[in-house]
Amino acid sequence: MRLKAITGRTRVGSVGTAPPLLALALLAVVASPRPVAAQSLGDPLQMTQNIGVRPDLLKQVHIDQKLDQTIPLDVHFRDEHGQPVELAQFFTGKPVILTLVYYNCPMLCTQVLNGLQRSIKDIPLDLGKDFQVVTVSIDPTEKPVLAEAKQALYTGFYGRPGSSSGWHFLVGDDVQIHRLADSVGFQYAYDPDSHQYAHASAIMVLTPEGKLSRYFYGVTYPERDLRLALDEAGQGKIGSPVDQVLLFCYHYDPHTGKYGLLISRVIQLSGGLTILVGGICLLILFRRERYALPEKPKWNAAHLNTVARKGH
Repeated sequence: MRLKAITGRTRVGSVGTAPPLLALALLAVVASPRPVAAQSLGDPLQMTQNIGVRPDLLKQVHIDQKLDQTIPLDVHFRDEHGQPVELAQFFTGKPVILTLVYYNCPMLCTQVLNGLQRSIKDIPLDLGKDFQVVTVSIDPTEKPVLAEAKQALYTGFYGRPGSSSGWHFLVGDDVQIHRLADSVGFQYAYDPDSHQYAHASAIMVLTPEGKLSRYFYGVTYPERDLRLALDEAGQGKIGSPVDQVLLFCYHYDPHTGKYGLLISRVIQLSGGLTILVGGICLLILFRRERYALPEKPKWNAAHLNTVARKGH
């Protein structure tokens, strides 16, 4: 909505000259991401003490770069069709991009897969022909039907022929998953209260022999860097360690002492920003808008005599 549309005299006048504080209260109710009664600011002292403190659950979450180490290619999973597979069958003379996510993840895992899909779509190498992508769920309860849906979605986004034979979505049991995750340094934790996994975001590039060649952190992967990493991994080269900028899938709320989804905090911050900006705009409008009756013309005696003579 343009501000100009609500600054006209007719529209504002029809609402009445409500006090600015009342307007701000109404805006807060409309823009608030959750009921006002549920928004407790918490203990300021507790908030201050928790700043910079890494919660116990997230202390278990990290990614160790294990460059030049070979992952266990004999681990067993089930593919998107429910067929038993061995990881070695995806290492067939081509470099491999490995992602560890879980398919029911409500936020960060989707961003990892979206970012990867966008990057590989923009490089001239062809998925399936020049390299492979293997995505493994860290949730042992997830089934092949969910993996199949994910494969159909992302190979559809990729849009090149033969991509379904190059991007594999796997599920497995807890032992096999941990064997693979530990071998690449991907440490994660499960929160039974929320039934969510706390983990960091990264993808790994491996050589055709299964050696870790390069790590990419975050949810965006520059196309030029990813192509170079694939070229070097294809030649058996090992990259250098990179600085870790960990983006966690889980967020700790110091107000409540509990974990909450990061997206919830984003929504709260967005709502607060909306209230702040809207409040400032309303205050400016109320200060500028001053409705006063037109001033009566000032009639002096000479002018009144002139009007009287014209009347005669």
